[in-house]
Amino acid sequence: MSSISRTSILYAVMIALLLSALPGAIRKLIQTGHPYLLTERFVQDILARLSGPGRLRFIVQPTVAIMLGVRSGIKDARDRVPPFLWALAFHGKRRRELLRSAFASIQDLVTIAILLDVISQVLIFHEVRPGAALLVGPMLITLPYVLARALSNRIVRRRGPIASSAHIS
Repeated sequence: MSSISRTSILYAVMIALLLSALPGAIRKLIQTGHPYLLTERFVQDILARLSGPGRLRFIVQPTVAIMLGVRSGIKDARDRVPPFLWALAFHGKRRRELLRSAFASIQDLVTIAILLDVISQVLIFHEVRPGAALLVGPMLITLPYVLARALSNRIVRRRGPIASSAHIS
């Protein structure tokens, strides 16, 4: 009997919650005729989340993402990979590998961020806006991760010679 991974369970729960909220979001869109994302109401709701239940996640999730980004950036520097954002923009041959490693590092954290956003929406607004959860949750993780990975690589590389990760145990 094969075991089910933690990531698979997180994905299944996230997809089930978002799909269950989709009919309500579509109904609201049809009733109002206004998309919710990137509206003044959306911005007000984000500000409301900063002071409501779950506000601690606006500190914890980016902090964890920064720690993962620093770890990945140090590994990149040891492997002599250019800083993350620079490599994404100008090193097409490495782009797929870099995106794959970034996704592997933060996939569970992004899924948890989406789940926590859904939970906070229910607690604060008594409804779920799936598009907002898919935007806000990942942004809390992705931006700090990418910036920390790029900056830590630059800092480590500027400090001098780096032992290759093959030599580090």
